[in-house]
Amino acid sequence: MTRTYVVTGSASGIGATTAQTLRDRGDRVIGIDLKGAEVEADLSTHDGRIDAAARATELAGGVIDGVIACAGISAPIAKTISINYFGVTELLEALRPALAAAEAPRAAVVSSMASLQPNSKEMVEAALAGDEAKTLEIADAVVAQGPEVGYLVYPSSKRAIARWVRREAVTPEWAGAGIALNAVAPGTVVTPMTEQLLATEEGRAMVDAAVPMPLNSHQPAQSIADVLVWLTDANNTHMAGQVIYCDGGADASLRGDDIWSWNDQ
Repeated sequence: MTRTYVVTGSASGIGATTAQTLRDRGDRVIGIDLKGAEVEADLSTHDGRIDAAARATELAGGVIDGVIACAGISAPIAKTISINYFGVTELLEALRPALAAAEAPRAAVVSSMASLQPNSKEMVEAALAGDEAKTLEIADAVVAQGPEVGYLVYPSSKRAIARWVRREAVTPEWAGAGIALNAVAPGTVVTPMTEQLLATEEGRAMVDAAVPMPLNSHQPAQSIADVLVWLTDANNTHMAGQVIYCDGGADASLRGDDIWSWNDQ
């Protein structure tokens, strides 16, 4: 049965690959991006998100089977958390009624193994509280300290979105409405966003020190698209609130074999 999907960031990178994968299998895709999509919108702003959700819902006829949120940036600027966190959460909440109207609704977002990296706890907590103005104020203060410190905005945005997924996935509004909500955390994906960094030996060494990937090294966008497509397929009946580390083994390398004993007596 043909399903109708909304894919953000559909014009490039993981989003473009995911959208094409869905179309190739016969699904209908409504893409959202700044340019080159069925819905052109700026997800860094509140008005852009609400307008995008309204137009996507209208194009879908009021019923959306799956939402896949891929849109994101990694620049050391405050806007990074506006797009990566609020551009996901606010859009998903606005699309939730159309998802709830579907027979097998699913949603998946792109987090990152950067969610395991150092971050700003204050920024993460402000984001999770839904206070975008305060979040941006904190982000601006971090960015003002220079690009090296400013990079904290990116892992903070990914930590926040991963926590939001785990928190919201099991609520009456999501799981209670039959909507499976999950996330995928990639390692180093070869996309236009990373190609410049990976073009030099020095850049690759820096990336690999932070993101060790013993299984097959840097990954193609298709490796993430395939997981996103499965998570939002009707066959995913019970996975909820998971952050799937599709990262060549980076998570296991960094966190080791014991992520359970924190709860031992």
